[in-house]
Amino acid sequence: MNISVLGAGTWGVALARVLALAGHRVTVWSAVEKEIDTLAQAHAHPNLPGMVFPDEIILTKELPNACQGMDILLFAVPSVYVRPVAAQVRPFVADGQIIVDVAKGIEADTLFTMSQVIMDELNKDGSHAHVKVVALSGPTHAEEVARDLPTFIVSACEDLSAAQIVQQAFVNTCMRAYTNEDVLGVELCGALKNIMALAAGISAGLGFGDNALAGLITRGIAEMTRLARMMGCQEQTCAGLAGIGDVIVTAGSVHSRNRRAGLLIGQGTPPEEAIARVGMVVEGVNALPAAMQLIRRYQVQMPIIESVNAIINDGISPKEVVQGLLTRRLQDELNWEEHK
Repeated sequence: MNISVLGAGTWGVALARVLALAGHRVTVWSAVEKEIDTLAQAHAHPNLPGMVFPDEIILTKELPNACQGMDILLFAVPSVYVRPVAAQVRPFVADGQIIVDVAKGIEADTLFTMSQVIMDELNKDGSHAHVKVVALSGPTHAEEVARDLPTFIVSACEDLSAAQIVQQAFVNTCMRAYTNEDVLGVELCGALKNIMALAAGISAGLGFGDNALAGLITRGIAEMTRLARMMGCQEQTCAGLAGIGDVIVTAGSVHSRNRRAGLLIGQGTPPEEAIARVGMVVEGVNALPAAMQLIRRYQVQMPIIESVNAIINDGISPKEVVQGLLTRRLQDELNWEEHK
C-alpha cells in the first residue's frame, strides 16, 4: 500500500519504519522542516538512538505530495495539532480516504476525540462524508517499536472493514494488531491513561512504592471504566489493550514522558518547569481540561484525575492531595452506583 505519515516525531518515525519494513511504500511529512532535513541527512531520529531509518522511505516538505494518492494517511502529530493539520490537508484528501490517527487526547470545550476532531474539520467543506478515521492505540512506546520488540496494538473504527485494512497494514513479525468497533472507548482510554501516568509519576516522586502504583493503576482503570460506561462505551475496551494495557505501560515505563513529568512534580519541581525539562509533549497535561469537563458533564467521581488536576492547574501540593485521597469517604469496591 501507499501510506503517508504526517509527523516526524518519535512515534511517527517508528511507525513509518515498521510500515516500510512490512513492504509498503511510505512517505513522511513534517510541518517542521528541520525534522525532515535531519532524517534525510542522518537516517536516524535524535530521540530514537540505535534505530536506522530505511532509505526507501520518501521524505517530503510538500503537503500535497504527502496526501494525494495514498491508501492510508496516518496522523502522527501531538493532539493539540490534530485540528490544524486536518484543516491543512482538507483540500488534498479524497472522499473515501482511510485516515489513521495515533494521537491520544480529547479536545477541550468540544470534548471531541481525535477522530471526531479530524472528521469535524474535514467536513467543513461538505465533501468528505465518506472518509473513514481509524484510531490506532494501545501499549506502544516508540523506543521499543523502533527496536522491533514485540508490540500489541488495537485498530478501532465503527466501520470494521476500515479497521481490518489498517490491521493488515501493520502485519509483520514484531507487531500484532487487533480490531475494535468501540472507537470512542478506545480513544477515551487513550486520553485518560496519560493522566493516570502523571499520577503514577507523582506517586514515585513522593517516594511511594509498588503498593501505591498497583492501587493507582487499579483504581485508575475503575475510574476510566465508570466514565466509559456513562458515555456508552464498552467495559471490555477498558479491560483491553487501549485501557489496562496502555495504563500499565505508560504508568510504569522509563520511556513514559507523562510518568517522567509526574516524577519531577512529585519531587517538588513546579509543573511548568517539569514539562519543560521533559522536553517533549506531555499529553496528560493537555488532556486535563477536557477530562474535568467530562467529569462535570456526566457527574462521575474520578478522584485520581481530579487530584492530578488540583496539582497541575490549582497549585495544590502533592502531599496535601494524597492526604485527601487517603481520607475520602469509605466505599464498596463493587458498588458502581455509589461512585456516580
